Amino acid sequence: MEIDLVGESVKFMILGMTVVFVFLYVLVQLMKLQAYLIGKYFPDPTAAPAPSAPQAPAEDEKRRVAAIIAAVAEYRKTKSSSKG
Repeated sequence: MEIDLVGESVKFMILGMTVVFVFLYVLVQLMKLQAYLIGKYFPDPTAAPAPSAPQAPAEDEKRRVAAIIAAVAEYRKTKSSSKG
């Protein structure tokens, strides 16, 4: 009796896994077909290239570097004064 239950459970497991595998295979194939049909009948319009970001003038870059240097110098000054 116990051997029959184990055999039946193995059969049901194999049947269930086969059904899931077949379902997933069919699902993937349908998704590929859908992508093909959508691409064929509704193609993407050719989009104009996105405008590039405006280049920052050299003066802005110099100000940014100066602000970073000043911030680092101030940080080091406060760090050294708090040690003593």
